[in-house]
Amino acid sequence: MRTRVVIIGAGPAGLLLGQLLHAYGIDNVILERQTPEYVLGRIRAGLLEEGTVVLLDEAGAGARAHREGLVHDGLELAFGGERHRIDLKAATGKTMMIYGQTEVTLDLMNARKAAGLTTVYQAADVKPDDFDTDHPRVSYVKDGVTHEIACDFIAGCDGFHGVSRASVKPSAIQTFERVYPFGWLGILSETPPVSHELIYTNHARGFSLCTMRSMRRSRYYVQCSLDDHVDQWPDDRFWDELKQRLDPEASDKLITGPSIEKSIAPLRSFVAEPMRFGRMFLAGDAAHIVPPTGAKGLNLAASDVRFLSHALREFYDEKSSAGIDAYSAKALSRVWKAVRFSWWMTAMMHKFPDQGEFSARIQVAELDYLVSSKAATASMAENYVGLPY
Repeated sequence: MRTRVVIIGAGPAGLLLGQLLHAYGIDNVILERQTPEYVLGRIRAGLLEEGTVVLLDEAGAGARAHREGLVHDGLELAFGGERHRIDLKAATGKTMMIYGQTEVTLDLMNARKAAGLTTVYQAADVKPDDFDTDHPRVSYVKDGVTHEIACDFIAGCDGFHGVSRASVKPSAIQTFERVYPFGWLGILSETPPVSHELIYTNHARGFSLCTMRSMRRSRYYVQCSLDDHVDQWPDDRFWDELKQRLDPEASDKLITGPSIEKSIAPLRSFVAEPMRFGRMFLAGDAAHIVPPTGAKGLNLAASDVRFLSHALREFYDEKSSAGIDAYSAKALSRVWKAVRFSWWMTAMMHKFPDQGEFSARIQVAELDYLVSSKAATASMAENYVGLPY
């Protein structure tokens, strides 16, 4: 079998890349080791930058997001028992959209299916080979039979634990990592959200976040220990803890109910450099991870895909390698700025194990300055809605 681009991974990054390449007339095949149901079962982010929504439109998969997504003009920061609104639209002219990653993935899956494009699910033992030559290839096993695809390029969109980055010689790659000493315990419930905008709370008991998937389905998080397990957090304990961390008004308004999903996510910052190895490129979580505090994970994957899809179109349409040669540096420039912002938000909003009273006061001073300075508010808003490409 032969195609121009083999995409490893059928998450949002791989599916979005596949749709954009198809729109540009570049044939591609996606290999995914899991089933479609497994991929759709992963509960992930749900806050989209305007640039990400534009890419979904360009890929022919944005219609439902515009119909069902919730557009937010601002967010709220809570500390000292009070909430302070950050008007994102007033500061930047841009908004954010609440639309779950599961829905994004489903829309992209349906668009790919409608276009009759090839996705091989349950592809085992995927191996990218010869990507340091002009004739890369990818092998995989399906139903006990080994297959091989010859291609021009390989796109590694297979996540943090995927085979793409692992296939690179250690001497050719450098990684940077910070693991945070806490996690987020998150629940999904069929309850109306406590506020029409997100509430980020800095509290002496730890961070909390109130968000939503729709006006009938809420998503809540509390900072927890890495030693915790979901079994230690029955619903009643979670709701009691969340109420203690919220400001009095939000605590009184909070509507509780049975959780329909509950999980603990560790937080880390991770970057791999470079993001190109000959004719193989990394995109999304295969190349970088950010803590969810800044709402950047899915949006960074989308920006990688934007840079890469444009570079590949330039290669085929204009016979120029300038775009693919610049891909890694261009993508990493935006990645590191998002890593910085996510680190800053995480450091400002969470309680650290060794945090003394001095550090706690510094956090409050930082937040107080942020909500009272137009310049600081504008800087935070500019990063939150997504820096220019």
